[in-house]
Amino acid sequence: MAKPSFRFVERTGSTNADLAALISEGNGPPEGHWLVAMRQTAGRGRQGREWFDGHGNFMGSTIVALHDDDPLPASLSFVAALAVHQSVLGHVGNLGKVQLKWPNDVLLEGGKVAGILLQLVGRHVVIGVGVNLTKAPTIVDRKTAAIADVAPKISPAGFAAHLATQMTRMLALWRSEPFADFVHAFLAASIHTLGDPISVHDSDGSILSGTFAGLDESDGALRLRLADGSERVIRAGDIS
Repeated sequence: MAKPSFRFVERTGSTNADLAALISEGNGPPEGHWLVAMRQTAGRGRQGREWFDGHGNFMGSTIVALHDDDPLPASLSFVAALAVHQSVLGHVGNLGKVQLKWPNDVLLEGGKVAGILLQLVGRHVVIGVGVNLTKAPTIVDRKTAAIADVAPKISPAGFAAHLATQMTRMLALWRSEPFADFVHAFLAASIHTLGDPISVHDSDGSILSGTFAGLDESDGALRLRLADGSERVIRAGDIS
């Protein structure tokens, strides 16, 4: 993993789209490079949701160049989630409770403080990260939070440095340690407990309800125990 590098821009449509375009053109920056925007006009989160463009918040993307012997690309969702979790926790300390929600949401005092979006482009994965540093959006039926709610303000550039360091560390572990270690680390910091009632909201609008039965150690998929005792493996969706 190369030493992190940064490019800060005042405004762009989407940092993910910008890096994806460069990769497609054959001009992609090296692994470890971060593109950070002060404002985004066309950012998107998971399942096509609008990515909140709050001035002073962190909005950035980085690139992972896939090697032949790397774990599954989708498992980078856990790598990014743990890196963001550690970055937020490192700034907040004991001023707020920082937890993870499957598949890759980071929560502060129970409110979503960060979101992550992965995009596969050829043999690269673009990882987009949005973190509410100064202001959180108001979302119907969803609690949100900002770091400034509980801790001193931090600039996007300051947060970028912390996040890049954590991502470098996590990627090195991803390539050298069993992926099960990431699953265990995620569960240790998560809001999920075995037997908790949960509902999975699929992208097609369907809802599947049951209880939390753990995460698959091979890829981090959610195991949902249904009322009849059978289990369903969920690899994508939102849960409540």
